[in-house]
Amino acid sequence: MSGGVDSSVAAALLTREGHEVIGLTMLNGCLGGAAASGDGHCDPASSFGDAVQVARILGIRHEFANLESEFKEQVIEPFVEAYLAGLTPNPCIVCNRRIKFGLLLERAIALGAEQFATGHYCRREEQLGGRLALSKAADSGKDQSYFLFDLTQDQLRRIRFPLGGLTKGQVRETAAAMGLPVSEKAESQEICFVPGNDYAALVEELKPGVDLCGEIVTVDGKVLGRHDGIHRFTVGQRRGLGIPADRPLYVLAVESESRRVVVGYKEDLERNHLAVAGINWVSIEPPQGPQRVEVKVRSRAPAVGALVKPLADGRADVVFDSPQKGVAPGQAAVFYRGDLLLGGGWIERY
Repeated sequence: MSGGVDSSVAAALLTREGHEVIGLTMLNGCLGGAAASGDGHCDPASSFGDAVQVARILGIRHEFANLESEFKEQVIEPFVEAYLAGLTPNPCIVCNRRIKFGLLLERAIALGAEQFATGHYCRREEQLGGRLALSKAADSGKDQSYFLFDLTQDQLRRIRFPLGGLTKGQVRETAAAMGLPVSEKAESQEICFVPGNDYAALVEELKPGVDLCGEIVTVDGKVLGRHDGIHRFTVGQRRGLGIPADRPLYVLAVESESRRVVVGYKEDLERNHLAVAGINWVSIEPPQGPQRVEVKVRSRAPAVGALVKPLADGRADVVFDSPQKGVAPGQAAVFYRGDLLLGGGWIERY
């Protein structure tokens, strides 16, 4: 329970169904004092107080789980290292697999819990043969399945998503009807440990003195200017280049070793295919041959048709039906078939 409306209603619905519920709030020591809410503003005093108050209203036990050191080691530090390597990381996916549905789930089990529920907008469904599947939420605008592709079958057997069939509006209505004080609580889209969404400031705070400056160049190596840190750029970015040109320039690549930022025109961003590593087939058995899928290369990007060709070592080639722009190494490529989330992996540098 983060103190936001989603996790509060998840707890309320399970309580109303007659389950014995324990509210569990994670302390992650976020920089800037942010709570890992996911569904509320990053204000620890307010969020924690709201979680305790909601638990009291529902008449359920409430516990805190201090995972500060684990969160820093497994989420924050890899996030910073990824920017130093010229990648665009997605820490929420890592947090879900290792922290929320990893260590926090273990804490819940240690408290005697049989199941672990969250306020994520996603559906867990049982398939023929007993394998569990992840599917998109009923509310397409709030669907969070993209961030859960890396979960395992063992984790899914312990997980419940009470909000999967509801819209955000219905969740707020439920909270109000049950007298929960968080029914109209605003939510934040920022990463919980990045105050003000300022990634560059976080990198500089944790890696003081590291020289990340370098040249801005064209694809053929022509130097157009200099930049003040590769951690300030991601593939597809247009703003912040500071380079005069007859046409808008976009970041095509970030080269960590040379500290060069490669730029070009919008059409230069188009990619016909990409390579994916660390693939996890969560809802199906690992396929032995090519698969027709719809793939999302960013959480808010539309799913587009593609052919996934599995390779050895948990890798695959993804060939798009039509060229795609802004494919950023370090982000996730997640595969769907309709609402069914098949699996996904991490986009490699091209």
